[in-house]
Amino acid sequence: MSTPEQEIEYRQHRFSPPPGATEIFLVRHGESAPARGENPFTLVEGQADPELAPDGRDHARRVGDRLAGERIDAIYVTTLRRTAETAAPLAEKLGLTPAVERDLREIHLGDWENGLFRKYSADGHPVIERLWTEQRWDVIPGAESDEAFGARLRGALTRIAAAHPGQRVAVFTHGGVIGEVFAQASRSVERFAFLGADNGSISHLVIHGDRWIIRRFNDTAHLATPLG
Repeated sequence: MSTPEQEIEYRQHRFSPPPGATEIFLVRHGESAPARGENPFTLVEGQADPELAPDGRDHARRVGDRLAGERIDAIYVTTLRRTAETAAPLAEKLGLTPAVERDLREIHLGDWENGLFRKYSADGHPVIERLWTEQRWDVIPGAESDEAFGARLRGALTRIAAAHPGQRVAVFTHGGVIGEVFAQASRSVERFAFLGADNGSISHLVIHGDRWIIRRFNDTAHLATPLG
């Protein structure tokens, strides 16, 4: 007596990166020291270089605890020390020496470096309204052009992906960088759609050739902050 053939089932499965893809965890540095008019930041290649604030060091510790249990094959930081300080707890836990990727540093704010961007944002400077309306950094006098900023970030991440096929990389970087990267990955018509990643947050990008696949944005579960 013949038995009926077993019905084929087509299940849903969790996402799996394509073979040879690079997973990149983009971590925004912890909160940096406040800007004070009488005590300007040290500059590195014309960009403000504040250290982490006490809360920022706590962010760094929590990031280290969150990612220490993940498979991380390499760590990258920028030329600005707040990224290296944020990466330090994870690097120590994993026994990895961070590599420096200069082109993943923050957008250069021209005449508004050294804490002036924070001050003018708080003061309601008219250029701030124009910046958000036009969604362009280069409305700030002397600032890096948006096109140059976007091109250097794409170049840097493309190099990292080429150097780490099939691996997972933690990249400690900046809020403006994460915003631009995810705008490019999503092909968003609003350039600032992803601006505002929290200090110490983790965002997740998968790069496979020319494909940039968004997996998560602004994950702050490890910071124990309420939804908001």
